[in-house]
Amino acid sequence: MAWHLYRLGRWSFTHRRVVLSSWLVLLVLIGAGAAAFSGKTSDQFDLPGIEATQAFELIKDRTPDAAPDGATARIVFEAPAGESLAEPANQEVVLDAIESTRTDHVVATTDPFTTGTVSEDGSVAYSTVSYDRTSVELTETDRSALEAAAEDPESAGLAVAIGGDALQEIPHTGTAELLGIGIAVIVLVLTFGSMLVAGMPLLTALIGVGIGVGSITALTGFVDLGSTTPILASMLGLAVGIDYALFIVSRYRSEVKAGHSFEEAAGRAVGTAGSAVVFAGLTVVIALAGLAIVNISFLTEMGLAAAATVAVAVLIALTLLPALFGFAGRRVTSGGLRFLQRSNPEGVEHQRTNGLRWAELVTRHKAVTFIGGLVVAGVIAIPVASMQLALPDDGTAAEGSGARIAYDTIAENFGAGTNGPLLVVVDTQGADDPQAAVDAVTGAVSAIETDIAAVVPPLTEQTPPEAAEAYTQQLEQAQYAIVTVLPESGPSDADTQTLVDDIRAAVEGVEGQTGASVLVTGQTALGVDISESLADAFPRYLLVVVGFAFVLLAIVFRSILVPLKAVLGFLLSVGVALGATVAVFQWGWLSGLIGLDTSGPVLFLLPLLLTGILFGLAMDYEVFLVSRMREEFVHGAEAVPAVITGFQFNARVVTAAAAIMIGVFGSFALGDDVIIKSIGFGLAVGVLADAFLVRMTLVPAFMALVGDRMWWLPRWLDRLLPNLDIEGESLRTRTAEAEVEKEREKAVTGAV
Repeated sequence: MAWHLYRLGRWSFTHRRVVLSSWLVLLVLIGAGAAAFSGKTSDQFDLPGIEATQAFELIKDRTPDAAPDGATARIVFEAPAGESLAEPANQEVVLDAIESTRTDHVVATTDPFTTGTVSEDGSVAYSTVSYDRTSVELTETDRSALEAAAEDPESAGLAVAIGGDALQEIPHTGTAELLGIGIAVIVLVLTFGSMLVAGMPLLTALIGVGIGVGSITALTGFVDLGSTTPILASMLGLAVGIDYALFIVSRYRSEVKAGHSFEEAAGRAVGTAGSAVVFAGLTVVIALAGLAIVNISFLTEMGLAAAATVAVAVLIALTLLPALFGFAGRRVTSGGLRFLQRSNPEGVEHQRTNGLRWAELVTRHKAVTFIGGLVVAGVIAIPVASMQLALPDDGTAAEGSGARIAYDTIAENFGAGTNGPLLVVVDTQGADDPQAAVDAVTGAVSAIETDIAAVVPPLTEQTPPEAAEAYTQQLEQAQYAIVTVLPESGPSDADTQTLVDDIRAAVEGVEGQTGASVLVTGQTALGVDISESLADAFPRYLLVVVGFAFVLLAIVFRSILVPLKAVLGFLLSVGVALGATVAVFQWGWLSGLIGLDTSGPVLFLLPLLLTGILFGLAMDYEVFLVSRMREEFVHGAEAVPAVITGFQFNARVVTAAAAIMIGVFGSFALGDDVIIKSIGFGLAVGVLADAFLVRMTLVPAFMALVGDRMWWLPRWLDRLLPNLDIEGESLRTRTAEAEVEKEREKAVTGAV
């Protein structure tokens, strides 16, 4: 592989105009496609086959005009101090505003004055607007009518806030991306001491992100994609794009300073560092694409989109970078900022660098360092034991947003559970007495003693005659009824999740007695079911990822203990990342530092997502650090000196790469959207733990403890495993042979 990459690097260097033009043309074409075909994104989370989704499907099958999973909006009205919404003038304004929301796609609106959704003091009321389609399918007319409904009440002095998913806002990350780029610029300038060289990784990363995200945007015109999908692709593409280019640029400067021509240095840099980049990129791509194993559509689309963007980043690093080397010429190694020139990452052979000092310290006190590192990781990972997972709701929306104001106002005046009612769907198709079955279910649910604010049966003495007639007709023809349960706790609270299980347990006996079947649905029930499905899929995914890592690392490093150590270190990194995320987002520790104004359960897809992404990134650092250690050992160094020397050569570049990733991911953690914030925070902490605690502390300490046995591999297995030549041994051999042949030709020519 190294030889082919060497040839690719030299070809890209000599054909730099063709390479640069090709990438720029592709960027322009994809940008045009994104502008022409882009569609709307959606954050609808569902999963076929779970109980909550089955309830929705039953309702739609029996009553085709119903849209139980359609978009909803909650319009909250609040009267000025000292006034009541029941006053005729205010009541008229409220009802007119509700009526103005009606469009062709509105299924129903509720009158707060007849449905009882007015607070006891009359100061607050809310109306629910239900649509026949999801939020992504709503037209501009639907949205405009909903937004305009607030204008007249506000002119009359009322406060209005609109929540629900009908006006779902697409998260924007422009500021976060700029902050991440700014941090990357600082790190690159400090690393290379040159603005020109620092700009190369940035330029290639931005082109890669543009191509990747542009392609995803164009696809939204044909495929339903979540709003988080392009943001995750942008986050990962920017981070790995800069990092991969950083390693190749660093190796290129080193080869030039070793006396090679610019073209030869480009070939050698791509053949050596490029081999590691290919392996690292491959691990990230496989880990992300492997999310398809769990068979959950929104995770699959996120994984594949991010994987494609990472693959583009690898291709650009292997081709566009050597082309840029050709354009830059000798300016890659000359000029720059003088006060930083002495701290370049190449040429460390004759210096006592900080990396050398750290490696000597860690290996000298290897036992204490190893045990201490494990204790630190274990303590930070403790919160994982109490991790709670849930779907995001308006309670985690940005403070001051309409959705958050509506959520908080309803919770304060009607109870937190009103924001997330549970729907108990009673399928009476197999019941001898349908109404008796509904009554039995209502009684069983009402008997639950904890966390129930109210149980609302489909028919009461206060039900208007028209509604009672419609219910009777539904029970006879559609053969189902809905019992509404209002919890005392909020939609994402652990008590509400427990209540879902309690309701399902309570109705089991009723099903056997009446012949009816009962399904529990609603936002919280949906979150519980999806979280349980993800929890069931997580071990399967982890087994595939860990198994793949072990096999691939065994092939690369020709060892059993190296991949075992790498996999266990990766699991430590995931534990630290999830533990810190639980402590900040669920427990609220230091949450103000990242602008988090409320605590709650962890995003339900975060464990799987972090595992997939951190796996790839962890293998990056493992390869970049340990490959040089193995090279030293193979060339005759003792085990501990090999660890120290290998660490010395690559520690600075790995430190810079990790700092860039932490900066990029951390900048996204400062945004407003809680989904992006939690992903960015978890990745930043995971990279911090993996690069500095695991790879640069625990790994050298453990390798020093084990000694020569670290590189043991049974002979029979050594014969079976293919040789990937990740260190470029074949390249060195072939280039050395080529140089000898040239010298021989010169000698023959001179003799003639």
